[in-house]
Amino acid sequence: MNYIGSKNKLSDFIFDRITSVVGYELSDKVFCDMFAGTGIIGRKFKPLVKQVISNDIELYSYILNKNYIENHTSISYEALLDELNNLEGIPGFIFEEYSENGKANRLYFSENNGKKIDAIRKRIEDWYNKYFISDSQYYFLLCSLLESADKIANTASVYGAFLKKIKRSAQKELVIEPALFEINSNSHKVYNENANNLINRIEGDILYLDPPYNARQYGANYHLLNTISEYKEFQPKGKTGLRDYVRSKYCSRSNVEDEFERLIQSAKFKYIFLSYNNEGLMSLERIKQIMSKYGRYDCFSIDYQRFRSDTSKNRSYSANSTIEYLHLCEKL
Repeated sequence: MNYIGSKNKLSDFIFDRITSVVGYELSDKVFCDMFAGTGIIGRKFKPLVKQVISNDIELYSYILNKNYIENHTSISYEALLDELNNLEGIPGFIFEEYSENGKANRLYFSENNGKKIDAIRKRIEDWYNKYFISDSQYYFLLCSLLESADKIANTASVYGAFLKKIKRSAQKELVIEPALFEINSNSHKVYNENANNLINRIEGDILYLDPPYNARQYGANYHLLNTISEYKEFQPKGKTGLRDYVRSKYCSRSNVEDEFERLIQSAKFKYIFLSYNNEGLMSLERIKQIMSKYGRYDCFSIDYQRFRSDTSKNRSYSANSTIEYLHLCEKL
């Protein structure tokens, strides 16, 4: 997925720095990915650690990680995907509110794809309610739907707005591709909670933090993925069809430092790593001051090229390089 703040390109750097501190023998370690997003970092550690604890306050992220992290034994899915991909589209909530020629005429999806999403989402829920599929299969199918729908969405990158015309990639027919996950013998836990609440109930060895860096709220930028995930009707707001969403204090300049310090103070983990770049709401110096109060502090950094969406031309362009910091607090 095109995802704000994705650590896909930085995952090797993050993994190398963490293991250089903690050690390369991780089989007895509990690793927590507290702001998991698409779960890239948790997936990196999943085959190597005793357990991954994954959390994110956004529902779509919870579904992705229920599949990629919590699912760890093989499941049967081929016949299910075949049936879903062969369904005829039906006019439902996604079509009417978020698709071409729907009553709201919001162009997030083509008409055919909007109807196909409705048909597939309803069938998955019907299977689950009738115990035709297991929990593991349910989250696998939902994850596969979310990722496949994202690929044919008529947006520049996020769901803060749709394009005025259906672009070429959004005209392609929706085909659900399997969201294959890592199989291993260990069980893992996935949560859908406020990080500062959850931190009081969990413990482990390595805590990895990748909170929002700036004022962009993920609940607004990915609202449509949450709508497909929950699939309950509501009254969408405004031109973009926004839903009510949780506003993170990590996106607020006036709240972020207090929220962050409470998290560090409450964490029952020996090693705490924080990903944060040089354009974030918290300064390098303030992060250092806060983390140093609770243990030994260190910091690693890397320069890398970011890519932003140019909505006027519907293409990506290279921005100036930014500095990604990986802060460490080894708790006393």
